[in-house]
Amino acid sequence: MWMTIIGFLGGPVVKGLVDGYKAKLAAGNTSERIAVDAAAGEMAVQTVEIREQHATRRAQIGHPWEPEKLFAYIMVAYFGKLVLFDKIVGSFAGYTQNIFQTDPLTGEAMTWAGLIMLFLFGKRGFENIARIIKK
Repeated sequence: MWMTIIGFLGGPVVKGLVDGYKAKLAAGNTSERIAVDAAAGEMAVQTVEIREQHATRRAQIGHPWEPEKLFAYIMVAYFGKLVLFDKIVGSFAGYTQNIFQTDPLTGEAMTWAGLIMLFLFGKRGFENIARIIKK
């Protein structure tokens, strides 16, 4: 991700700023100089907007080790093992016991797993509804 940002900022943005500065030096009269200054200002504004968009994305996504994401990783690992190993690999290999048979969740573990899945999949929907109502 950073290489993309650096590549973008190092490529067209810097080239545009350098070209704008060269045009400013080459501009002879006042009207040309005003147009070049406006173009250079626009490039600077676009650079700031791009940085702010990336900062907003980082703030929305958050850190990968937040507690809600840790619970998501656990649930993905559990359901991944159920589907990948127990159902797919186990059925192709012809095994019905041993490592290809996972015990079902029961009691409190089942309740918590359901709540975690409801939170993970329902959270974004509730956020979108709240955003729509807020507007």
